[in-house]
Amino acid sequence: MSTPPRVAKARPVYLDLPRIRQPIPAIASILHRISGALLFVFGIPVLLWGVQSSLAAPETYDAFRAFMARTPVKLGVLVLLWAYLHHLFAGLRHLFMDVHIGLDLKPARQTAMAATVAALLLTLILAIRTW
Repeated sequence: MSTPPRVAKARPVYLDLPRIRQPIPAIASILHRISGALLFVFGIPVLLWGVQSSLAAPETYDAFRAFMARTPVKLGVLVLLWAYLHHLFAGLRHLFMDVHIGLDLKPARQTAMAATVAALLLTLILAIRTW
């Protein structure tokens, strides 16, 4: 017996990922990973530097405070604040999903939107209050 000829499957030549519209749970999940990376790469070192400078001497803490008072640094801290809040809310959402709460489509969309909006609103409120 002879084998039938193989037919090549049509594959996409180019997949333009930024043009693909992701659902809100996917966006929340991607932002959760990005916020975790930001906290790990930048948040922990800044926090440790602040604690170390506050414990070393009053002069080093004053230098740390002077550095943190700069506008670009404040904006960076604001990004880290958003990262912390988004990672917190999205992490709580993931914990609920781990115990099978909110897995259906409608609750998944609602909780993803709630976590994203809550992180943005709380960041805005804290930025206004502390700036």
